[in-house]
Amino acid sequence: MADQNGSHGYPLLESLLVQKGMSLKGIYTIREVAAIFGVSARSIQVRVQSGQMRGRDLPGRARFLSGDLETFLQNSMRGRGE
Repeated sequence: MADQNGSHGYPLLESLLVQKGMSLKGIYTIREVAAIFGVSARSIQVRVQSGQMRGRDLPGRARFLSGDLETFLQNSMRGRGE
């Protein structure tokens, strides 16, 4: 549910989606996640296999929840000087 500002609680993901001209969804496929990050589907699969990104075993082709992508973005922040 959106708050008073229209945010759904995923500030980093929502900001990225706005930049890409995309809308927030509840679940995403590997291809959709690849499009969000501007990489290949294989690149996303490698990140999942290596544990850098959390995927799920959801019905159909969906593999990621919005919260999963927000967590990935939060964890991907580098400290100053890196």
